[in-house]
This record gives sequence, C-alpha cells and structure tokens, in this order.
Amino acid sequence: MSTAALLLTVLGAVGTLFLLIMGLKLHAFVSLLIVSIVTALIVGIPPAEIVEVVEDGMGGVLGFVAIIVGLGAMFGQVLRVTGAADRIADTLVTAFGERRVPWSLGLTGLIVAIPVFFDVALVLLIPLVYTLARRLKKSLIIFALPLLAGLSAGHSLIPPTPGPVAAAGIVGADLGWVILLGIVAAVPAVILSGVVYGRFIGARIDVGVPEGMEEEARDQAGGGDGADGDDDEEQSSEDRLENAPGFGLILTILAVPLLLILGNTATEALVDPETPIAQVMALVGDPIVALIIAVLLAFYVLGMRHGLDRGDLQSVASAAFTPVGLILLVTGAGGVFGEVLEQSGVGDAIEEVFQGLGFPVLLLAFLSAVVLRVALGSSTVATVTAAAIVAQTLGGQDLSAPMLAAVVVAIGAGATVLSHVNDSGFWLVNRFLGLTEKQTLLTWTAMQTIMGGTAFLTVFALSFAL
Repeated sequence: MSTAALLLTVLGAVGTLFLLIMGLKLHAFVSLLIVSIVTALIVGIPPAEIVEVVEDGMGGVLGFVAIIVGLGAMFGQVLRVTGAADRIADTLVTAFGERRVPWSLGLTGLIVAIPVFFDVALVLLIPLVYTLARRLKKSLIIFALPLLAGLSAGHSLIPPTPGPVAAAGIVGADLGWVILLGIVAAVPAVILSGVVYGRFIGARIDVGVPEGMEEEARDQAGGGDGADGDDDEEQSSEDRLENAPGFGLILTILAVPLLLILGNTATEALVDPETPIAQVMALVGDPIVALIIAVLLAFYVLGMRHGLDRGDLQSVASAAFTPVGLILLVTGAGGVFGEVLEQSGVGDAIEEVFQGLGFPVLLLAFLSAVVLRVALGSSTVATVTAAAIVAQTLGGQDLSAPMLAAVVVAIGAGATVLSHVNDSGFWLVNRFLGLTEKQTLLTWTAMQTIMGGTAFLTVFALSFAL
C-alpha cells in the first residue's frame, strides 16, 4: 500500500474505534480487537496469519504488564485494608498544618495513587476532604482539587499504574526513567492544577459537602472483598486509622520498589554491567522482582504484624485482582492494535509524514494521546492506543533511554487533558462533590487540562537535556 493509503487506513481505524466505543457503546476490549482484525485484512496481512498476529500482540504486552499491574494491585490492596492509606493522609495533613492543607492533600494523592487505583483512592480519601471542608468552613473545591490532581497525576504518569506501565512496554522504555521523569513532571503539575487553580476556582465556586455523600463514601470504602470477608472492610476510616501501621514504616515500604528500580537504572548508567553489584541490581532492581519484594514486605510488615493472618492475606490478594481484569484485557488489545500497525509497515509511513511536518516526537506523543482522550474518554485506553501509534514512529530513531521515558510521560500527560462527559472519572467527581455539569467542567476538566499541559511542558523542557 502507498503511504497515503496506509495513513488513511490508520485514521479510519481510529475513527472506527471512536464510533464503536462512543456511538455504539461497545466495550473498548472488543472494539480494539475488531478494529485490529479488520485493519489487518485491509493492510494485506494474510487471513491465516491474523490470529497469530493477535496472539503475538496480546502476549507481547501482557507478558510484562500483567505481572506488574497484578503485583501493584495486591500492594495497593494491602495499603487499603490495613488503613495505611488513611495513615498517610492523616499524617501529612497534620504535618502541613491547616493553612497548607491543600499542599498536603496534593502530596497525599500523589503518594497514594502510585500503588492504589484512582477510583479506590478517591473513595478512601474523600471523607477526609469532607471533614476538612466542614472544619475550616471553606469551599469543598479548595480541598478536593489538590487531592484529585495528586491522584490523577500518580495514576497517569508514575508506574506501577497500568497506563504508564503499558505505554513503557509498548515503546520499550525503561521503567526507572519513567518513574523518575513522571515524578519530576507530576510535582509542578499538581501544584499548578490542584493547589493554585484549586484556590482560584474554589473562591468562585463555593460548594459544601453534598448531603448523604459522606456516609455513602464510607460505605463504599468499606464495601467489597477483603480480609475476613466484609467484617474488616466495614470498618470506618477512623477504625482503620486507629489500627494502622506507622507513617514512617508505610513510607519505607512504599519507597522500596521505587528505590530498587531507580537504583538499577543508575547502576546501568554508571557501573560496568559485568561487576557483581551490577548483576545483583539487575535482578533486584527489575520491576517485577522489586514489586515481588515490596508485596512480600507489605504482606508481612503491614499485614501479619498488624492483625492479618494468612487466610486474610489470601483474601486481600484475591480481591486485588477484581478491578484490574478489564484493564489488562484493554491493555492487551491495545498491544494487538500496535502489532497490526507494526506488521503493516505503517510506522515508516507515519515517520515519513511527521519528519516532513517537523513534529518533535514528544509533541506527536502528547497530541495523539489528547485526541484519543477527548474521543474515547478512558485515559488508560487513550494511553495504550496512543503508545501503539507513536511506537511506529520510533523504529528509525535512535532515542536514549531517558528520551523514551519522556515519550511515555508525554503520552500520559496527553491522556489526562479535557476529561468530559464520556469519562467515568468526570461523573465520579461530579457525584462525590455534588457539582452541576458546568461546575464539573470548570473544576475537574479544567484541572485535568492544566495538569496534563504542565506535565507535558515540564518533560518537553527537560527533553533538551536528555
């Protein structure tokens, strides 16, 4: 096929995804598989080989991503059940003081969102926001937006959350560099979008705690699967906090996998790979092994030493997989789409066009994710699909490990902006904050856009030194 025909095929495939997911309300997993198979036929992949391409695409991504996401989910579930997430929030708010509560909430969200999924973390921490808004007699928005910004930035930019992990796997980026650049990009993004913009818009939209929502949030935080069935899970935030591990201990456990992964990245750059220390770090600093170590530490130090027996931990581990199943399927289907694009030769065509336009690769990554985010709603689907498209332009470029990580962060930044009515997060925030649709656009949507734009500009500026 000609370059023009290949590009038209890609545009048609993405457009069909929009139609299936938004227009026909077909699940993203099924939509991605259908579009991938049809695209494979159009670009000339022999029908007898298409199933093999699908299996290769699915397995190639999930072989790494499924392990990372699964371990991360188990780690986060332990934090949730043991009250560790509540302890983080309470300690940081107390340490920062009432005048700097928005700063503490932004930091709380950023830390908690790394191991805990966005919606779970929001349900766990929103009662704290309600309490602060009542105690300090200020608009709920002033406290909610910093927390939401921290949660969203952690979820979208910093592994081991599914989006950045999947994107890193697709483009071949080192997770250590992704963590490092993700944190660097997230900090100013949370400050500007959550703390600064939150204070600005909170002074103009004065809303209180929605009637009945505090009790519902506590019920949801206590519901679901967990240790000892429902008994432990029905504990209130105060009950979990009373029995929770200490803040220093929790922070140490959280830091272990991040430090091991970052340590391996530093060792690869600075130490001869044949030396014993480099060999050891290559093993313990691998993301999979680092997370296994962190999960085992969490099971014993946070779980067994604080009242959970082996049966409880088994229930906790099993419950962790409930919210990640569909995420993994969508991620794998995105890998299938990427494999079809790679087999078609569209990468050379896209690279040729964008080289002609002079688009920097980071701008391409960001804009691709923005378009997909606006159209599809889901930040994870947008991240995975954008990574599959952008990966096709990277084959002929000799990018450094930090630059590949910057591409992943740029994709994650683009996948956060302009959240609107096709995004489940939009309605979750709308409901828990008791806002109208217009108020949700002025708060949540604007915050997400400022956050994504700031994160992209930060990593784009850093790219000149990478």
